[in-house]
Amino acid sequence: MELTTIHLVRHGEVDNPTGILYGRRPGFRLTPLGRAMGEEVGRAFAERDIRYVAASPLQRAQETAEPTVAATGLPMEIDDRLIEADNKFEGIAVNKNRAVLAHPRYYSWYSNPLRPSWGEPYTEIVRRMSGVIVEALDRARGGEAALFSHQLPIWTMRRFVERKPLAHDPRRRQCALASVTSLTFADSQLLALDYWEPAGELLGTAADMVPGTSAAAEAKGA
Repeated sequence: MELTTIHLVRHGEVDNPTGILYGRRPGFRLTPLGRAMGEEVGRAFAERDIRYVAASPLQRAQETAEPTVAATGLPMEIDDRLIEADNKFEGIAVNKNRAVLAHPRYYSWYSNPLRPSWGEPYTEIVRRMSGVIVEALDRARGGEAALFSHQLPIWTMRRFVERKPLAHDPRRRQCALASVTSLTFADSQLLALDYWEPAGELLGTAADMVPGTSAAAEAKGA
């Protein structure tokens, strides 16, 4: 029986002084604390059998992956399927003024939270993330792969493999900054799911964002 582990890694803390939902917007980089989080992830992976590293096309995910690349000597492959979920609220300063989300102009966006109607369908997130994982299983067979992505894609994929409803309360996600959700397979059969926080000691000093409506909470450290 050949075991392969795929690590889904959330990026570190992002420099976002205006409090907007940055989503897929370019140019959002890590804070110094976020870079320190990435260093902790890199140190953890230096002691493991990492054979493949891929990252979202967004800067914050790639910066989080850089210490792992340095520690393993592997190239970083950019995979568009690891990108943040699309969201209609992108660009709105939801973290500075959550009252804006109650404006009637947005009511239609809340019409179907099970899809969700304000952004990329959960089923589409599962489709693309599953594709990345299948490829990583092949590329890292018998070893481990590190895939650097974002909170909602990682959490949605976890809900899927745990056979739980994809629609959920964002305030209850277990997917902290620079956390790792690990999927271990025997050949192509999932054996175990583990969650760990290599940068756990740094989380207490990260900027906190208070959850608001479900749509607003999709932006929480996205």
